Amino acid sequence: MPTAALLTAAFVIGLEQFVEWKYGPAGLVGLLLLTVGIKARSPMCSTAGAVTLALLMTTPAR
Repeated sequence: MPTAALLTAAFVIGLEQFVEWKYGPAGLVGLLLLTVGIKARSPMCSTAGAVTLALLMTTPAR
C-alpha cells in the first residue's frame, strides 16, 4: 500500500512538472482545474481545465 501511494505521488508530481515545463503556468492552471473539477464532481471546473489543456496542446509551436 505505501509503495503504491509513493509511486502514484511520484507520477503526479512528474506529470505536473512536465505540463509546467511544456505549457507554462497556463498548463499548470488547466491541469489544476481539471483535477479539482474531477475530484469535486464539478462539470464546469473540469470542462474549463480540459478546454484550457486542449487549447494549449493544439496551438502552433513557437
